[in-house]
Amino acid sequence: QMHLVETGGGLVQAGGSLRLSCAASRISVSINRMGWYRQAPGKQRELVAAITSAATTTYADSVKGRFTISRDNAKNTVYLQMNSLKPEDTAVYYCNCVNIWGQGTQVTVSS
Repeated sequence: QMHLVETGGGLVQAGGSLRLSCAASRISVSINRMGWYRQAPGKQRELVAAITSAATTTYADSVKGRFTISRDNAKNTVYLQMNSLKPEDTAVYYCNCVNIWGQGTQVTVSS
């Protein structure tokens, strides 16, 4: 069965960094568009970053210059490096491939 497992969330102070990982099973991260989304309380889920099979990346304006999406084909894992974190980055972060979603990982940024 295809699934995605996110890890790496946690509590961090504003200005800090976290790296999220998304391990894929029965899904190849190298040939699929992989995305990171987030959902804050009371808000809609939004795209944070995505990477295509051609390694083209896309970022939400709110995270450009602070977040970096990457992948390790050998480990079949996608990463989201988050630097200069802000309280407004607080959300549950989800990994996505087509119609497959992970369970999410909580990121909390304190001011």
